[in-house]
Amino acid sequence: MSSTGTGIGESIGAQAACSRALAVLRIRSRALAVALLPTAFAVVLLAGGATGHMTGGGWDAARWAVGVLAAVVLLLAAAVAAVIVRASPALSPTVELSERAAPDLYRLVRDLAERLEVPPPSALALTPDCDSWLEDRTHPAHALPTAIRTRRGRRTAVAPVLVIGSPFLWWMRVAELRALLAPVVAGTAPSAHPDISAARRFVRGLDAAVAVASGPGPQGPARLLWKPAFGFVGRVARLLLHSCQGYVGEMERGVAAAASERAQSVDYGLRIVAQEQVGLAYAGWDRLLTRVALPAWRMGRWPSRLDAGVVSALTELSRRDRLAEGFASRLGERPACDLLEEPGVVDEAASLLAARLFHGGPAEPGVGWAPVDWQQYPEEVVDRKWRTEAARLHRVLDDLGAAPSSGPPGPTLARVMTYLSGPGQEAGESLAAGIGAEVAREESARQRTAEAAPVAKSPGDVLNGWGADPLPLFPLQPPRTGRELLADHVTAMVCCAAVDTAGAAPGLDWLDGPALLIRGGRCSDLMSPVLSLTEDGDPGPLRAWLTGAGVRPEKPVRLV
Repeated sequence: MSSTGTGIGESIGAQAACSRALAVLRIRSRALAVALLPTAFAVVLLAGGATGHMTGGGWDAARWAVGVLAAVVLLLAAAVAAVIVRASPALSPTVELSERAAPDLYRLVRDLAERLEVPPPSALALTPDCDSWLEDRTHPAHALPTAIRTRRGRRTAVAPVLVIGSPFLWWMRVAELRALLAPVVAGTAPSAHPDISAARRFVRGLDAAVAVASGPGPQGPARLLWKPAFGFVGRVARLLLHSCQGYVGEMERGVAAAASERAQSVDYGLRIVAQEQVGLAYAGWDRLLTRVALPAWRMGRWPSRLDAGVVSALTELSRRDRLAEGFASRLGERPACDLLEEPGVVDEAASLLAARLFHGGPAEPGVGWAPVDWQQYPEEVVDRKWRTEAARLHRVLDDLGAAPSSGPPGPTLARVMTYLSGPGQEAGESLAAGIGAEVAREESARQRTAEAAPVAKSPGDVLNGWGADPLPLFPLQPPRTGRELLADHVTAMVCCAAVDTAGAAPGLDWLDGPALLIRGGRCSDLMSPVLSLTEDGDPGPLRAWLTGAGVRPEKPVRLV
């Protein structure tokens, strides 16, 4: 088996992958043999009767019984096979990149494949996450016209799609990205091996059939027939999947080992540096999503330049962390996003997809779901978030019958502090429960409005092949408890009072999200006094903090 003939090479990992692929195909052959066994018996009985060797009433009855059994088994096998072939395997939600949108990136990947002596990926796509992989999209159910190409009369499988983590393009330099992608691109070689390719198609079909059989199915009378039929299909597919599981795992480990070995000759030293950047990018990306993007998503706004934001976040991390001092100097080198024709459009598409995956937002901008630039973030997200939460806090206080402020009319921080520090409040259980219920109602209403309203096309939608299809949701954080919501709302009220009475301003911290700026500096010591009030009913620490910051809690604040 030569590396040029099959594309997978002679390494130990390649040999192991091929042997395990054959084991998977043997399971498929055995399943087919079991399905054809009654038919074989029926053919033997019919042939015996035709030649005069198996005659008599007993043989006739056997022929009828075996013939009926063979027909039933063949019908069931055909139904299972049809579901396996037609069921669409799950594909990763990605932003598709045409060659016109990224000619330099396509050229880099093709040159890399040529150096590795493997087939180039058939296409490129981006994922809003810190990961890269190959994805086969040639299943017949996907109805791709390019699934099979003909070369000199022979059918050859199309190479898989290369999916690249979008944060890598903005944070990594071009040479680092090439080194990082080397072992991934090397994995296209097994796609050209007929046994491995066939084994993967078979397993993906089984997995898709299990998903179809586990789905809700049609409603009404048709469900009475659908449930037992697809229940049988699901049981057969699960049995075959269980039989293949061990072999498939060993096959993919062998494929990975072969790809890694093949990539040793390409930028090996630089790949070590690139792997360090992967860990750094992941840390910055996680902080950016959970601390910066999530507050905006909850308000119905989605930052449209998340990938550009990760550069700012990691630059800030480099400034704070002495271990990352050397990373900032890399910013003078050419970033990998220069390989895109329109980085801003691609970033917007990836940012919208990230919002859909991690928050469940709509597929397109519309009422209650609008993009926001980083320059507008402090005013349109941070300040609005604080004032919206402060208004909600006072609405719940009104519902609970809390006494109004003793000073000038209007919502004041003093009213909140008096209520939480009063006798019989238990560190604010009723207030926390009321806020939680209010948040749930508003979120439900916002979701209904967003789904019912007409939507406008985003420039990024031209690259996003997923349209309005529902996507799996991967929430970044669990639902917040009432106590957590109460602390957030009291903090928002304090920030509103600081902005309106002490000249403070809303700001953005790239690693920590919404920030209060007092006298030009970021305030980082507010949470402890707030928790003393909300958890213990002790207003002393917060009063001391307000005095030091020059905030007047008795003054009314502006709400949304």
